[in-house]
Amino acid sequence: MTMKKLLTLLILALAAFGTVANAQVKPGKINGTVIDGNTKTIESATITLLRAKDSSVAKMSVADKTGKFSFESVAEGKYFVSITAVGHMKGFSETIEITAANPAITLKTIELIPAAKTEGGVTVVGKRPLIEQKLDRTIVNVEASVTNVGASALEVLEKSPGVTVDKDCNISLKGKQGVKIYVDGRPSYLSGADLANLLRNMNANQLDQIEIMTNPPAKYDAAGNSGIINIKMKKSNLMGYSGSLSLGYGQGRYSKINESGNFNYRKNKVNLFANVGYSNRKNFQDLDIQRKFIDAGTKILKSYFDQESRILEHNESINGKVGFDYFASKKTTIGGVFSGFSSPGEFSNTSDVLIYDENHVLQSITRASTTNDKKWKNFSGNLNFRHVYDSTGKEITADIDYLGYRSKNDQRLVNSYFGTNGQPNKVPDTLLGNLPQNINIFTAKIDYSKPLKGGAKFEMGAKTSFVKTDNNAVYDSVQNGLLVRDIGRSNHFIYTENVNAAYVNYSRPLWKKFSGQFGLRLENTNSNGNQVTSNVKFIRHYTQLFPTIYIQYDMNKTNTFVINYGRRISRPDYEDLNPFILFLDKYTFEQGNPDLQPQFSHNIELSHTYKGFLTTTLNYSNTTDIITEVLEQNTNENQTFIKQSNIAKQRQYGIAVSAGGPLTKWWTSNLYVNVYNNLYKGIVNGDYIEKGGTTGLLNISNQFKFGKTWAAEVSGFYRTPAIEGIFKIFGIGQMNIGLSKQIMKGKGSVRFSLRDVFMTNKARGESRFSNIDAEFQQKRDSRVATLNFTWRFSKGKTAAAKRRASGASDESSRVKTGTDN
Repeated sequence: MTMKKLLTLLILALAAFGTVANAQVKPGKINGTVIDGNTKTIESATITLLRAKDSSVAKMSVADKTGKFSFESVAEGKYFVSITAVGHMKGFSETIEITAANPAITLKTIELIPAAKTEGGVTVVGKRPLIEQKLDRTIVNVEASVTNVGASALEVLEKSPGVTVDKDCNISLKGKQGVKIYVDGRPSYLSGADLANLLRNMNANQLDQIEIMTNPPAKYDAAGNSGIINIKMKKSNLMGYSGSLSLGYGQGRYSKINESGNFNYRKNKVNLFANVGYSNRKNFQDLDIQRKFIDAGTKILKSYFDQESRILEHNESINGKVGFDYFASKKTTIGGVFSGFSSPGEFSNTSDVLIYDENHVLQSITRASTTNDKKWKNFSGNLNFRHVYDSTGKEITADIDYLGYRSKNDQRLVNSYFGTNGQPNKVPDTLLGNLPQNINIFTAKIDYSKPLKGGAKFEMGAKTSFVKTDNNAVYDSVQNGLLVRDIGRSNHFIYTENVNAAYVNYSRPLWKKFSGQFGLRLENTNSNGNQVTSNVKFIRHYTQLFPTIYIQYDMNKTNTFVINYGRRISRPDYEDLNPFILFLDKYTFEQGNPDLQPQFSHNIELSHTYKGFLTTTLNYSNTTDIITEVLEQNTNENQTFIKQSNIAKQRQYGIAVSAGGPLTKWWTSNLYVNVYNNLYKGIVNGDYIEKGGTTGLLNISNQFKFGKTWAAEVSGFYRTPAIEGIFKIFGIGQMNIGLSKQIMKGKGSVRFSLRDVFMTNKARGESRFSNIDAEFQQKRDSRVATLNFTWRFSKGKTAAAKRRASGASDESSRVKTGTDN
C-alpha cells in the first residue's frame, strides 16, 4: 500500500470514528456571573471556555451589564472558564464536567481582583511566575527574572529548566542535542554557530516567554531530536496604542550595549505593530588545548602540542520587525509580518602553539594570527490568513513564508614559525579565504481544525518547503608576494532540499478519567548536493511516518498522569554538509561532511503532576545514526580537525522534577532537577567506542518582594560532569543576583543584575579514544554587571488576542550564521 493511500485511509477512519462517536452526545449549557473584589458587577468582561485537558479554547463570550454570561451547545467533557476585564487581574473558575446525566451547570460567582494601580493609561497587574508547568510544555516568563535584564536570548536559554548551552553554543534539552528553535511559532531556520549569533544579538528585553516542548504533537514539524523551544516576542492586544523603550549597559571585561523598542496600534479593523533592537557586544574567549599525537597503527606517541588561543569577538546587530493584521470581518483575518537583521562582526585570534617531541622536549613554536571580517544579513516575510467558521472553534489557517540569508566572511590566517630560542626559523605563510553563503527558503502551509461533540477535536494540514544554499569557499595562498589559488581547500557547494508533509491529529475523552490524542505525520524529503569544484554529487529521497500518542489519566483532583510517545528526525545542518574548511589556526580547523545522514529517535515520557505545582517526568529515548561532533587527526601533519559525523547510536533514560510556588508572601522559589544517563556506541576512526555516564542538572531561582515597588532575585544552575558524544565535559555552573525598582508610578523600572558572580561558568573537557588524546579549558566574558531602564506606555482597552504564526518549520533551524564565543 502506498503512503498516499495509507494517509487517505487514516484521515477517513479518524473522521468516521469522530462522526460516529459524536452522534451519541447531547449538547450542554454553562451559566455564570462575574463581579469584582468589591462585589460590584463588571460589564463587558471577556469570557473564554477552555478545555481542561490542554487549555485549548472551546468557546468565547462577553458578560452582559449585570456580569452574567452563558455558553450554549457545549459538548460533553471537562472545562474551566477564564475571565479578563480591563483594570482587573485574570480570573478562573473551578473545573467542571458536562455529561449526559449533568448537561447544565451554573458556576459559582467569580470575583476578579482589581489591578494594583492604573496611571496614565498603564495598568500595573500582578506579576507572572517565573516558571509555569503545563501538561505539554514548560513556560518561562522572561521578565519575571531580574537577572534577565540586559542579557541576550542565548543567556536566558542557558539558565532555563532542562536547557544546556555547550562550549560551542550548541543547545541541548535534557541532555540531548537536536533541539529546534522557533520564534513566535516560526522556526528560526538557523543552527549551530549561526543560531548562536542570532540569539546572542537578540535582546532579552524583547522577549515575553520561552516555551519548552520535549515531545511536540503531529501539527509541528517532526524535526528536532530533543524537542522544540519557542521564543515568544512581546506583543500587545490593546485597542489604541502601547509600547515600551528599554536602554541597557553591561560591563564585563568589555562593554555590552542593549537597546530595544516596540510599538502596537490598533483601531477599528487594523492592527499595526513594530519592534526594533540594537546591540553592541564585545567578548573575549581564552581557549587552551593540550593534544597528544599518537600513530593510529602502532599507538606510539609521536608528539605533544600545547596551544594557547586568545580570541576577541566584536558583534554589532540591529534587528527589526513590522507587521499588520486586517480584520476583514468578525470571522476572517489577514496578516503580514516582515522582519530582518544586519549583524556585522569582527573575530580575531592569536594562538601560540608549542610543539614537543615524544619526550616532551620543545622542538618549535608556531604563532598563528587569524582574523574574520563577517557580515550577516537576513530578510523574512510572512503572509497569513485565518477564517473562523462558527463559535465552536472550527477554523482554517494558511501561511506563506520567504526567508533569505546572506553572509560574507573574509578570513586571513598568518602562520609564523620560531625555534626554541624564539627566533624565526621559517618564512611565514599566509592563507586568505573568501567564504560567502546564500540561503533561500520558501514555505507554505495550511491547517484545518474542527471541534467535535463529546470534547473531541480533529485537525489536519499540509506543508511544503523549498531550500537552496549556495556556498562558494575560495582560498588563496600568498607565495613570493603573489596570490595563488589554493585548489585543495577551495570548494563550491550547492544544496537543494524539498520537504512535503501532511498530518492528521485527533483528540477526545476516552473513558471515565482517561483522555487521548493521536497524531500521524508523513514527511517526504528530496535533497541534492553538488560539489561544483570536484563534480561530486549526491541525490537522496526518503519518506517517513512520525506517529505521536498522548494518554492522560486524571486520577483525582490532585494527581494527573500523562504518557506520550513520538518518533522524530534531525536532518543535517546545511553548512555541516558543505566540505569547506574554517580555520582557527594551521593545526586546528573545522570541516563539513557531505556524507551526513539524518538521525531518527524514539522518545517516550511518563509524567505525574501533583496539585499543579510538582511535576515528575520519567523519559527514555533511543537515537540511531546520531549526528555529533568528532575529532580526527592527521598525525604526520600534526593537524586536528572537527567535523559532524553519524558515529553511533544513543540511548538515554532520565528523571526530571520541577516544583515552584510561593514559600511566603514575599518569597517565591522555583526548582528544577534533571538526572539522566547517556550511552553512545559506534565506530570512530575505525575503532569501536562505548562511552556513557550519568549527569545531574540543577536550576534554582528565588524571587523576593520588598514592599510594592522593590524586587530581588538570587538564581543559578549547576551541571555535573557529562558525556557529550566523544567528549567528557566537567562540571559547570553559575550564580546570578539582581535587584529591581518600579518608578514613574509604575510606568518605568530600573533593574540591576550581576551574572556569573563568581565567574564559575568555565568549560573544561577531554576526549580520549582510538588515537585521540586531547584536553581543553575555556573561559569567556560571562561575569557581567548590567543596569537597565525600561519605560512602558499605553492608552486603550484590552482586545481579543490575535494569532500571528507562520509556516516556517525546521528548515531555518539548520542555517548557521556566525562565529561562536
